[in-house]
Amino acid sequence: MVKKERGLGRGLDALFSNSAPYSDSEEINQIDMDLILARENQPRQNFNEELLEELATSIKEHGLLQPILVRPLGEQYEIIAGERRYRAARIADLESIPVIIKDITDEEAFAIALVENLQREDLSTIEEARAYKSMLNSLNYTQEEIAQKVGKSRAYIANTLRMLNLPPKIQQMLEDKLLTPGHARTLLTLTDAKEQIKLANKIIDQKITVREAEQEASRRKIHQTTKPVEIIELEDILQKHFATKAEVVVKKQGGAIQIPYYDEDDLERIIDLLGITL
Repeated sequence: MVKKERGLGRGLDALFSNSAPYSDSEEINQIDMDLILARENQPRQNFNEELLEELATSIKEHGLLQPILVRPLGEQYEIIAGERRYRAARIADLESIPVIIKDITDEEAFAIALVENLQREDLSTIEEARAYKSMLNSLNYTQEEIAQKVGKSRAYIANTLRMLNLPPKIQQMLEDKLLTPGHARTLLTLTDAKEQIKLANKIIDQKITVREAEQEASRRKIHQTTKPVEIIELEDILQKHFATKAEVVVKKQGGAIQIPYYDEDDLERIIDLLGITL
């Protein structure tokens, strides 16, 4: 059952101008819970049960003060933004909740869902990285465009995306917030997945700082190679400067500095750091 009422609502920041969720004059509807469906490709995968219970308690006492955003899907409605509130409302045993209905495309719905989740403070680094990757792959944004949309630097976007290159076990540690992004960036300087996992376990078990982890990573790299210590130190400096892997290849005559890039945006970022204007 759908009941209509008028009220004030404020949507997500107009990061996607053609898909802004709702305005101050938008109509609010009261919809039965059994007519609302969770989004299948919800960007957010983890919901803190304790925080959901706290929100449910607040909803029982004060009601759901902010409507969720949905779109028509046959005779039902699919959540675009507000699944956390929807889940808490279910825990609170509400029979209906306030919603704002927007008839928008799959792309617009996905964009809004991504931005809403990126604005949450408790989003894990891996969830954030997956959201950026979705924006690259599904919405065809560049890293620069993503940076502008979410108010971050392009280097920040590139560094966050690189977290997805870590082994799944370490990605889970990041999701569980057992490791900080700083620790993860240090692990990325190691090329061997087994060594990355070993150091990750040591970071957690011994509660070592990022600086201590950097020193440990440097020692491990020295043991894995016959390169002179000064070359290893130079590689560390280059990796920190370019926020990516860097290798100094020493040959009998001369050598090379190798700095890999992951896509065109990452290449542009490295070129900018080199001070080159094309």
